[in-house]
Amino acid sequence: MRRRLIPGVFKEFLDTLTRPVGGEEAARSSNPDAIVDCAVYAGGLRHGGAAQVPFADAARVARRRRGSFVWLGLHEPDLATMRPVAEVFGLHDLLVEQAVSGGHRPGVQTLGDVTRLVLRTARYVEHDRLTATSEVVETGDVTVLIGPWFAITVRHGPVGPLWEVRKELQSRPEVLRQGPWSVAYAVGSRMVDSYLDVAEHVERDLERIEEETFASERNAEFAHIYQLKREMVEFKRAVLPLSEPLARLIGSPELPAGLRPYLEDVRGRLARAVDRVGSFDDLLNSILQARLAQVSVDQNHDMRKIAAWAAIAAVPTVIAGVFGMNFEHMPGLDSTYGFYASIATMSLIGGGVYHRLKKSGWL
Repeated sequence: MRRRLIPGVFKEFLDTLTRPVGGEEAARSSNPDAIVDCAVYAGGLRHGGAAQVPFADAARVARRRRGSFVWLGLHEPDLATMRPVAEVFGLHDLLVEQAVSGGHRPGVQTLGDVTRLVLRTARYVEHDRLTATSEVVETGDVTVLIGPWFAITVRHGPVGPLWEVRKELQSRPEVLRQGPWSVAYAVGSRMVDSYLDVAEHVERDLERIEEETFASERNAEFAHIYQLKREMVEFKRAVLPLSEPLARLIGSPELPAGLRPYLEDVRGRLARAVDRVGSFDDLLNSILQARLAQVSVDQNHDMRKIAAWAAIAAVPTVIAGVFGMNFEHMPGLDSTYGFYASIATMSLIGGGVYHRLKKSGWL
C-alpha cells in the first residue's frame, strides 16, 4: 500500500512546484460582480431590451453594425476582470492600470484612438449637527474610456452610481445617436449636477455655523469650523480641476458637433459650481477670522477682570502687610478700635476701587 501512495504524493509535490505563482490568488482576486451593465446602442436605442449582454458578444455586434456602440459599466474592477476587457476592446496597458487603481484627479488623456476622461464624484452626507468628526462630503471617481465604437465607465467608491445616468440617457435618443461620446456628456452632466446639489447643502451648513458664530450665546467651536474646512478642501479637489479638462474636451476634434452645445451647457453649470465653492472658502475664512477675533476679545475681557480683582485684593493685602510688621511701636496697635478701623479702611478703599473699575467697564 505504501508503494502505491508514494507516486501519488510525489506527483502532488511536483504539481505544487510547477504550479504558476499567484494562480490561486489571481483566481480569488477576480471580481465577477464588477460588470454592472453592458448593452449595444444603435440609432439612439438600446438593442436587446433591458437584458445584460456579455461584453465579448456586444463587441462583435458593435463592430459588425455601423453606427452602433457598446456601453460597458464597471464598478471597482480588479486586474483579473480588466484583462479580458482590455483584450476585447484593445485597451492600452496604461489605461488598464489607471482604471483599476482609481483615485485620480480630473483630467483628459488620449492614447491611440481611446480618450480617457476622469471625473470626481461627490455626495453630501446628511447629519443632524456638525461635529469635529462629521463627514460632510463623500467623494469617489469615475473613469470614462471613449473609443470609436465603445464607451467604458469605471467607477470607484460608493458614490455616484451610474444606473440613473444610463436610464436618463436612454430616454434621450437624439443624444444617444451621437455615439459613445454621449456617454461622456451624460456622466459629466450628472457629476456637475451633483456638485451643485452638494454645494446647496453645504451652504446651509455654512449659514448654520455663521448664525452660531454671531449669536449672543456662541456655540460654534473651532473644531467644527476646521472640520468643515477640511471637507471643503476635498470638495474643491473634485470640482475646481475639472474646468481645464472639460475645455479640452470641448475643443477635441473627435467630439461630435451635435454634442458641443450640450457640453457648453455643462461647462456653464460647472462655472457656477466653481464660483460657489470659491465663495464657500472665502466665507469659511471670514467665519474663522471672526471666531478668532471673538476669542481674542473674550480673553482680553477675562484678563481685565482678573487684573481688576487683583487690584481690589491688593488694597487689604497692603494694609494688612503694613500693620502685620513686627514693630513694638506702631500707631493704632494699642487702640481698642484699631482692628475695626483697619477693616473699615480696607472695605472703604476696596469698595472705591471696585466702583471705579465697574464704572470704567473692567468688571
